Amino acid sequence: MGMTMTQKILASHAGLNEVKAGQLVEASVDLILGNDVTAPVAINEFRKLGAGHVFDKSKVAIVPDHFTPNKDIKSAENSKLLREFAAEQEIVNYFEVGRMGIEHCLIPEKGLAAPGELIVGADSHTCTYGALGAFSTGVGSTDMACAMATGKLWFRVPRAVKFALTGMPGPFIGGKDVILHIIGKIGVDGALYQSMEFVGEGLKYLGIDDRFTIANMAIEAGGKNGVFPADDIALEYAKARVNREYTIYEADADAEYTDIIEINLSELRPAVSFPHLPENTKNVDEAEGVEIDQVVIGSCTNGRISDLRIAAGIMKGKKAHPRLRVIVLPGTQEIYLQAVREGLAEIFVEAGAVFSTPTCGPCLGGYMGILAKGERALSTTNRNFVGRMGHPESEVYLCGPAVAAASALTGKITGPEAVISAE
Repeated sequence: MGMTMTQKILASHAGLNEVKAGQLVEASVDLILGNDVTAPVAINEFRKLGAGHVFDKSKVAIVPDHFTPNKDIKSAENSKLLREFAAEQEIVNYFEVGRMGIEHCLIPEKGLAAPGELIVGADSHTCTYGALGAFSTGVGSTDMACAMATGKLWFRVPRAVKFALTGMPGPFIGGKDVILHIIGKIGVDGALYQSMEFVGEGLKYLGIDDRFTIANMAIEAGGKNGVFPADDIALEYAKARVNREYTIYEADADAEYTDIIEINLSELRPAVSFPHLPENTKNVDEAEGVEIDQVVIGSCTNGRISDLRIAAGIMKGKKAHPRLRVIVLPGTQEIYLQAVREGLAEIFVEAGAVFSTPTCGPCLGGYMGILAKGERALSTTNRNFVGRMGHPESEVYLCGPAVAAASALTGKITGPEAVISAE
């Protein structure tokens, strides 16, 4: 029996000719990632191990992004710990305020993720880099500590489910709509500890930013990772940023999958996920009219330049509903600057939105967008659990940038077509 993309990457990094689902392997890692919430714990565990130095100072990345710029004394102390550790260990890829961004936007932008690599991070959405044909997955802070010390971790080789994408998506359909549809179809545990492998002729209609979004949210279906073939779209992105050799892995024709699920992209409508699970997905037509108090456009799912262009295109020359708070968060400083140069920042500010520094703050209910009791947010973030963005009795609805921008103008969940046709 052949191997899937994920199995081939794990076999290669374990020094084996082949692996099978369920097998335990010790594999070498190419990159270890931590942020200002998880890395402090990992650093303390690293000290307990008695490790003097990280195994490779160029293969550890530390990105303070969750509470950065620091929101309080505790977050400042955590960031100080990261700063001192990075200096002591001579960490090459430490990103201070001003150079930082939302980690899962920043890592690929900086060329730190490449096809065929094995990447782990002490953040569940580390699976983002599967968009480039890498095996990337989230781990705990203790695992991060062990990986920093040894350069290796143990993995149980996952089974895989194949998603065969066909058809051409209609207007305003992006990666967020695709993955919300999939999670709605299979549930939040539908791919539990499985590799979600995306293939098919429909991939040619999904840009790299769409793929980052889809891979990012594999964890929301319980997936161990999400991965795409390293096709021309992925390689164009990688070649512009990665300055080292990498290996492309393709699934064997006889690879074994637990299921093959076909998704016709031409049949999709813009999606909205209702509280309090990402699987509670409906078409925007079923969600229209739900009143909201706040709109957030950004995060590691939809904070890239293509997302901001979509939102700005809908909001240009218009005003946000006066009852709303609208918060726009570019994913990195580079994206921020590009948005300024393209005039997108001006569009958002003139519409009455806040255009802010890159941060994860609102997504996890940290700061810069906390919800009060009874309030309702529509957000391009990736989770809508109870209390995710603030008070336990608040609500979060998930969507893509087109629906978010259209709804920002009306004060209630609105399909983008409705706003466009009203012009």
